[in-house]
Amino acid sequence: MRSRNRGMTLIEVLVAFVVLSITMAVILQIFSGGMRNARLANSYSSAVFLAQSKLAETGVVKPLAVAEDMGRVGSDLHWRVTVVPADEAETAAQQVMAVKLYKVRVRINWNEGGRERQVELTSLRLGSR
Repeated sequence: MRSRNRGMTLIEVLVAFVVLSITMAVILQIFSGGMRNARLANSYSSAVFLAQSKLAETGVVKPLAVAEDMGRVGSDLHWRVTVVPADEAETAAQQVMAVKLYKVRVRINWNEGGRERQVELTSLRLGSR
């Protein structure tokens, strides 16, 4: 009796190879997208930490007053701190008080992947007149 074990034909091997290559392309695309998102999340985290740091030091390092300060951390993170009065129209009662309400805005800018990214934090602080 003759055995019918012939193995795989050339067409079956080519179809299996095409299916494998398409699957690998999809997996690599998913992996590279995940890496890109992780890098972007890391950049946003660094920007938020810097903004929180600048917001925390405002009014502590120097007295709180209407001003604008800017600088750079590393080669890519640019920061700007803006302090403005929170209330433009002051009442007579507010003018008697020894403190004044200020609006502090911290903006962090950087470039990632050819696009301008930005994080902004805003807070209200009490400072002396």
